[in-house]
Amino acid sequence: MNETARKPRVAGFALFTLFLTAVCVTLGVWQLQRRIAKHELIAALTERLAEAPVALPPPARWAALSPARDEFRRVSFTATYAPLPDAMVYSSGSAVRKDASGPGTWAFLPARLPSGETVVIDAGFVENTMQDRSVEDRAVRKLVTGQAVSFTGYLRFPEAPGWLTPAENRGKRLWFVRDHVAIASALGWGAVAPFYVDLEQPAPENGIPRPGPLDVHLKDDHLQYAITWFTLAGAVLIAFAVWARGRRRG
Repeated sequence: MNETARKPRVAGFALFTLFLTAVCVTLGVWQLQRRIAKHELIAALTERLAEAPVALPPPARWAALSPARDEFRRVSFTATYAPLPDAMVYSSGSAVRKDASGPGTWAFLPARLPSGETVVIDAGFVENTMQDRSVEDRAVRKLVTGQAVSFTGYLRFPEAPGWLTPAENRGKRLWFVRDHVAIASALGWGAVAPFYVDLEQPAPENGIPRPGPLDVHLKDDHLQYAITWFTLAGAVLIAFAVWARGRRRG
């Protein structure tokens, strides 16, 4: 009777062990796949960032642009900052700007092309740890001169908010995600390009806001995670083998 009852328990635990091992192995393989994709992304971004700037694509081509093909492409164009409310976007640190590793805000402003379309520009980093609206106002007021400016920067595309992304504070014109389309709608900027431009130059005389070149230094911990999952899979199998041997001896 005891032997009969023991066999289903061993079989059930064996099935659970196989399931848990398969889950760990699957997660390990997934991390290796992510590592390959991350390396491809880093290579593509490094190549784009090193290229000479090209003319901003004309509005007729904007709908065909995509993050996969066009994110971080360097562009040059002429536009005029519009006399409209700016927005600040909170940052805890940048993965592509070594000089913006601490908390602060990005200054987002609309600019009009000679053809009349509006392009949103991330004019640079403001060390504004308290997200003080007056600090941002002083930083960007001098940029809006009514004069055309020659810009060089990088095409970027809007981010999607996550589960834990705080809601915007419209009173302070403060956002927590770089969704320039949502910002434009909230602040009455009108229709804007589907991308925004991360400004490389020119920089104000006092460097505030602080634009600058981008540099790819994305985290690549996927191999460590893969080894961890494969190690857990091995540990589960060893634990089952030890348990099963003890059962047989008992």
